[in-house]
Order: sequence, then C-alpha cells, then structure tokens
Amino acid sequence: MRDHTYDEVTFRAPQLEHRYGPNVHILADPLALTQLAKLCAKGTFQPEINTLVGVLYRDMLRAIVNTEFPRRQTATPTRMIDSTPQAVFHGETIEPEVRAVTVNIARAGTLPSQITYDFLNTILDPRLVRQDHFVMARVLDDASQVIGARISGSKIGGDVDDAILLFPDPMGATGGSMCTAIDAYKEAVVGKPRKIIAANLIVTPEYLKRVTTTHPETIVYALRLDRGLSPEDVFDTVPGTHWDKERGLNDHQYIVPGGGGFGEIMNNAYV
Repeated sequence: MRDHTYDEVTFRAPQLEHRYGPNVHILADPLALTQLAKLCAKGTFQPEINTLVGVLYRDMLRAIVNTEFPRRQTATPTRMIDSTPQAVFHGETIEPEVRAVTVNIARAGTLPSQITYDFLNTILDPRLVRQDHFVMARVLDDASQVIGARISGSKIGGDVDDAILLFPDPMGATGGSMCTAIDAYKEAVVGKPRKIIAANLIVTPEYLKRVTTTHPETIVYALRLDRGLSPEDVFDTVPGTHWDKERGLNDHQYIVPGGGGFGEIMNNAYV
C-alpha cells in the first residue's frame, strides 16, 4: 500500500484573461511584474539589469516546464529507507528523458538562452539538452520601418526531431526575428519538434498577431502585454477583444511602455 496523493499533479499558472487564442499565455504574477517594472525603469543599470533578467527567466521557466513538459510516475527512496520500507516517495514528476533545444537569438536572447540551457540541464538528462545560436538583425526599409529580420550567421547542433524547441527572447515587438528563426528550423533543420515555445518578457499585440498567424502551433509565454499606444477606448477592454485596434509599437517599432532596446541595455552597447 502507498499514498496516491501525488499520482496526478494538476498545475496551471495564473494567467490574464485575453482573446488572443489558446496558445498565448500571459502570466499573472505580481512579483514578476514588480521585478520587470524595475528592469524597464530608466534608472536601472548593470549589473542589476542582467540579474533581473536571470531571476525573471528562471521563474517563467518553472511555469513553462510545469505546464508544457511531459511527466512520469516515479518511486524515489528517501534517506529514511534504511529505517523503514515505507520511506519511498511515489508521485508524478518531470520526465527527464525528453529532448530540448534552446535557441539564442543574439543579442538580447543570448543571456536568456544560456539561463534556459543551464536550467534545463538540472531537470532533464543533460545529454538531451542543446543550445543553438543565430546572429540576426532587423531589416529596415527606406523609411526606417522594420520589414523583417535577416540571419547573418548560425550554429545549429543537429536535428530537432521530437524535441521541445524554445526561443527565449525578451522583447516580442514585431515578431520578425521570432518568425524568421522558426522559419529557419522548418526549412533547413531536420525533424519535427514536439513543441515550439516562445518565452518573452514583454509582448505586443502586433507580435502576437504575427506569430500566431505565421506559426499557429507556436506556444507563447509572456510576463507582460504592452499595448500603450492603443486608442483610449481599448484600455478598458479585455486584451484581444479589439486586436486590430491595439497597438504597442511606436513608429520605430519599439515597444511602449516597453523598456528600451534590450539588446543594447543588456550588453551596454548602444550601436
């Protein structure tokens, strides 16, 4: 006989109500919002910036792993096993035998991807965890409008068949970089991922529209939705109700309220 309390562990991260579809998860986390507000504040500098990015991504990864990663039944003897045969924990835990690939979209995604890689190595079999890399930049038209993203270099370590493919990129602004990166895997990398997950600190309605339209199977996690340039009447509505009217990007495709260019502030490089 054993305790069956933990045979099935139900988990659902607190989320904001919205109308963006079932694959979008905007977490409702007051502590994370407090830390993110500090991260985005004008008076926050290094090393606090990268420290906060690390804290926020580790917390968000807990929600992602709890919700999206497969489970298994385990029986783990504790240190009390020498005293009694009942000293065995039985319960549902994360399945460690699953492939996972985290993708660094440089520059802003470099630190979040490294954090994701290190975090997953503590949960999964490290032999099944990999980090890939893209060097990517925005493409502008003659009016300095962002029209897409271009990959200038990459390092892909193998196939992605049945892997959970994660893209930890802090700012989901236009969706150009994210869609370009996902396109690259679909077009040039062998294998079909088990899941595709975008992990963003901040997203805009424009980003969500582009990602969910271009790659509808992608699961999006975010800590905050920014739609600060929307018409006044939109602000009292559930996000996504008037999706076509919502606006979170200024004329130079920076997020408002946002936090400035994260690639710049995280690397202390403003070129």
